[in-house]
Formats: sequence, structure tokens, C-alpha cells
Amino acid sequence: MQPFSIRARITGAPFEAIEREVNPLLSADCHPITVAPGLSRLFLDYCAGDAAVRSFYASLPPDESWQAGPERPAHWAQMVEALSAQNPGEAARPALDALRAGAGVVVTGQQVGLFGGPLFTPFKAATALARARQATAAGKPHVGIFWLATEDHDFAEINHVVFPARRELRKLVYGKAPEVERPVGGVVLDETIGPLIEEAWELLGFSDAMQALETAYRPGQPFAQAFAEFYAKAFAAQGLLVLDAGGREVHRLGSPVLRAALERADELHATLLERNAALQAAGYHAQVAVGAESSLLFLVDERGARVALKRKAATAQEPGGQWLAGRRSYSTAELVGILEAEPERISPSALLRPVFQDYLLSTSLTIGGPAEIAYFAQSAVLFERILGRLTPAQPRMFATLIEPAVGELLRRHELTLERVMGETQDGLAQLLAARAMPVEGKRRLAAAGTALDAELTPLLEWMSTLDEGLGRSAGTAASKMRYQMNRLRRLAANFQLEKEAALGRHAEAVSMALYPGGALQERTHGAAFYFARYGFELAEKLVELAGSPCRGHSALWL
Repeated sequence: MQPFSIRARITGAPFEAIEREVNPLLSADCHPITVAPGLSRLFLDYCAGDAAVRSFYASLPPDESWQAGPERPAHWAQMVEALSAQNPGEAARPALDALRAGAGVVVTGQQVGLFGGPLFTPFKAATALARARQATAAGKPHVGIFWLATEDHDFAEINHVVFPARRELRKLVYGKAPEVERPVGGVVLDETIGPLIEEAWELLGFSDAMQALETAYRPGQPFAQAFAEFYAKAFAAQGLLVLDAGGREVHRLGSPVLRAALERADELHATLLERNAALQAAGYHAQVAVGAESSLLFLVDERGARVALKRKAATAQEPGGQWLAGRRSYSTAELVGILEAEPERISPSALLRPVFQDYLLSTSLTIGGPAEIAYFAQSAVLFERILGRLTPAQPRMFATLIEPAVGELLRRHELTLERVMGETQDGLAQLLAARAMPVEGKRRLAAAGTALDAELTPLLEWMSTLDEGLGRSAGTAASKMRYQMNRLRRLAANFQLEKEAALGRHAEAVSMALYPGGALQERTHGAAFYFARYGFELAEKLVELAGSPCRGHSALWL
């Protein structure tokens, strides 16, 4: 496979001035992780390897000590057979054989969304595979596994996907919600998936990816299986394994973690409260709130609904404490009995899930997004108490995919990714119009603005020396004058926009493609859109990109 280049971004340089390799298959720019707005301080400090977060994590990137991995557990052979049953294709055989021979695991995961979910989903898979390759190349064989988050019950989070369509974003929604809040992985698609498949054909056109979607997302197919089939096909050449741990046998293997969460609930709750206090004392946030009655578990009741288990404090009448699931109460012994007879009915929460997952898989490294990395700062205390070890975590790849037509607009208007992400669509249109304004107009506006500042600054200083209140009033009046100066700039830019209507269309195209609605492309656009346009070969490019030296936000030129 022909490699692509990855090169450092040159801040402020016009795109024509950036040196590029001759005819690369793909090339990518590496931007700081801070190019994307909205990331938490905890996550940013973690990515930077700041000493302030060291006490909350097993290690900080780019530490590679994780490659040694923990010892294989006693249930390893059974776990590999469960993986084998869920990954029957020939493409999975080398990875399964490697696991049988003792290879380690790099794991990532995501909710099982409609038509493959958002673009960051394959970014996670690619990162897990890239880290597994790096460890294998270093003489420590590893395999990438994608954990299907099938036990979540928020159907509204996974029942839709967004695909770009000319000058709009088309949202496809599977509207047949379950009657109760049951685990989403088991929701079975009915005949109403048919019109959505037809609409996807219209938007994506003929491709291997579209055929894979039609085959996977069919009536009678559970959401989990549809999602698994699509990604097993997308990353077949890379040997990705998928795992749905929601069934009885896998839950039985992981039941020691669930039992610990039942029998040691009060101890673990107190430990989490201490960790949350430590995070807040350090100036960070707790990703998951821990209330007075919250627990680490859900119960799937007789209706199939996934209900949060609430922990009631011990009393004289109930010295062992009580558990509430909706209106029904349980003793710890009763819940342990359910766990032994029907282990799939006891479900881990977001904080316990990584512990459950890493007990099952004896994980060497977990790949997560910003929220999941923040979870780890809290769940680390659960790892220590339940497993006696911490699993290292690293962030997934962050990227924006730039299609050729959009790339041409970026070069024409000398736009950087930072500038696009720093503007609204209207603001971007104003910027393009200001740049397209005749030279004489730019010069006159610049001269007027400079002259205004040159006269106002010493005047305000002088008035402030006369009287403090006079200085404040003068400052207010000066702000209004500067506002009117900016209004003149906007009037000139709007006139240019009306004169050159294409500028508004260019701003719209760039914004919709790279920063749609003021949100990251990877969180808005459906992954299947890009697989349909660039083939499943894109999976290899993503793995290569995830394995590059860039630890920030990549701009991948397609």
C-alpha cells in the first residue's frame, strides 16, 4: 500500500507556499490538539502529559510501557472462543490465532449507531489497530478489538445518522423506538429500515460500503449485529475483531467484577466520592456525577428495561442495605442470585464498564475519546480496588477529512483549519468578502481604523488623568465609535458578498464540510459517507494516519 506523507502545518502560510510531495496518495497536516474548541482542561492536560494529572492515570501518552501488558487471565481460552464465535469470517482468523498464542489486546469501543454512526467511530478503530501494530512491530504481538457498547439504553443517541447532501446535511432517523428503555444492541430492526436504506442509496450512491450497509441493516437484524457486520467488513483487511459482551456467557465470565460492585458497593462508592473530591480540588471536573444513592450497576428487569440500581444505606431493619430498581427493592443476596442465574441482567455503568471490559480482555491499552479519557480519571480507583491494577489509556485519533473540492476552496481563499473552526458560517463569508474587496477599499478602511485608534488612545489616557469617572465615560463613547468603525467594515464586506454571490456559497461549502453547524466534522458526519466515496481502502489510510507521529488534530487531504 502506497504510504502518505504527514507534515507539520506552517502557521499563517498560504497553502501555495506549503511544500507537498509530488503525487502523494494522501497527505495530512498535523495541528495542535487545541485547534478543536470545547475540550476539557482535564483532557488537554492529560494529552500534554501534565504532571498535575499524573496521579489520576496509569500512565500519560506517549508512554509505551503498556506494550508489556498484564498476564492472561484464567478464562482466556473461553474469552477467545467467544470472540471466535462473534468473528466467524476468514479475515479474523490471523487475529484470533494471535490471541490463542498469547497476544495482548488494544481495545476501543462505541455505541452501536445507525448506519455505522459518526465519523469518529472508525477513528477509534483505526487508533486501536495502529497501536496494536506498533506493539507487534516492537516484538510484543497485539490485536485490536472493538467493544460494542450494546448495553446502553439511550436509543435517541444512536437511532440517527447525518450525511452531507449537496448544500444541506440530511439526518436519517430510525423512529421505531422500543417501548421501554432496553439495551439498544438488542433492538431489532423492522421493515421501516427499508425507506432509510433507499434514502441512503440516494445520498451515497453505489459503492461497496452502501452494499454493506444494505446487507447489515435489514429487517430482523438487531442493531448490534448490523453495526458489527458493517465494521467487520470495513476493517476486514486490518483484522479488527468486534465483541458484543451483552450476552449471558460473556457476562458469566465477567461476573466477578459485577459481584464485587454488588458486595462492595458502599466501599467503592466512598472511594469514588474521594476521587471526585480530589479531581475538583485539583481544578478538574468529574465526568460522571456520583450521587448519594447512585451505584455502578443497572438491572435489566422482567420487561427488558435497563433500570439504574440505587443503593439505600444500611438501617437497623436492613443492616445489609437495600437496592432499588424503579419501585422494586432487592437485597444484595437477591441481586447476587440474579447474577448467578442470569448474569446478563446485571449491567455495568459507564464508570464500571472499563473495569468489566479489561477484566474480560486483560487489556494492555484502552483507546478513548475525550469523555472516556475523563472517565478513566474516576474509574482508576475502581481498577485499583477490583483488579489491583490500572489499564493505561490513550486518546483516539482526531482528524478532519478534506475532500478535493473543499481543499481547492481552502487553497483559493488561503484558509487554515484553525480559521474555519474559529468562525461561524456567516463570519467566514464576511472574511472571504473582506479579502475579496478591492485593494483601494481595504486600504481606506485600514487607514481609517488606524487613524481612529491613533487619535482615541492618547485622548482617553488624557481624559482619564483628569477624572476617573470622565475616563470611564470616554471609554464607553470610544467603544461605540470603534463599533461603528467595525460596522463600516461589515457594510463594505456585505456589499462585496452581494456583488460576488459565490463567496457566500464557498463559505457555506467549507463550513458544512469541515465545521458543520459549529461542530466538529467527526462528530457530525456519518462515517459511511466517506467509506462510500473513498472505498473501504480508506480504513487502511486511517490506520496509517493514527500510527503517524501526530498527537494532535490531523487534517487529512483526500
